Amino acid sequence: MRQIFNQLYKNLKRLILPLLLGVLVSGLVATPANAINVYQMPNVNAGEPTWVIDQADVLSRLSEGKLSKSLEDLAQKTDKEVRFVTVRRLDYGETVDSFAKALFKKWYPTPEAQANQTLLLIDTLTNNTAIVTGEDVKSIMPDDIAESVASETMTVPLREGNKYNKSFLEASDRLVAVLSGQPDPGPPVVEETVQVEGTFTSAEETDTKNSTIWVVVLLVVATVVPMATYFFYQGFSG
Repeated sequence: MRQIFNQLYKNLKRLILPLLLGVLVSGLVATPANAINVYQMPNVNAGEPTWVIDQADVLSRLSEGKLSKSLEDLAQKTDKEVRFVTVRRLDYGETVDSFAKALFKKWYPTPEAQANQTLLLIDTLTNNTAIVTGEDVKSIMPDDIAESVASETMTVPLREGNKYNKSFLEASDRLVAVLSGQPDPGPPVVEETVQVEGTFTSAEETDTKNSTIWVVVLLVVATVVPMATYFFYQGFSG
């Protein structure tokens, strides 16, 4: 009977240990799903009528249409081109700023191609934003205004509940005004409210916790089942 127990225990170890290792690797150290790098982004050339690249799929068709029309009109009237980009998550070690700069250089490889360009990008996993502008744009829209568009105009609607459509539409309105030579309307006015600390967890934290729970469950099973089997056979043999 003891030989049966030992053989059963060995078989359980062979089945469970690889499963435990797989859960640990996939849940704790695996590369995040859907991460994107610059080389996976579509190519967009200066002068091309592609104004919105919604890789994260957070914009409605209505909003995307409004944005495209406004940016198309701006380009025709001023030769200044603005493109909005959304991504769901970035590769490990990449920041929204480094990604935006690399994408800007990929799309516009020369100073001449970059001159009239503006790229505004958001990583929807973190809601971090970045903006990159060419030299001719800087003479009309200084860096402090550009940064305000990215860090204030864009982010206020996001803090209200991930209102991506409102975020991009308001950023578009401000960019179009400034690049058309009109006075800067400035960032949105924010009313101070009492902030209550959230108790929710992010998607990554949830994934990690779920993986940890499964590991604990499997460890318990790996320990309890052989012991229960052993005592069962001991009682049966006695």
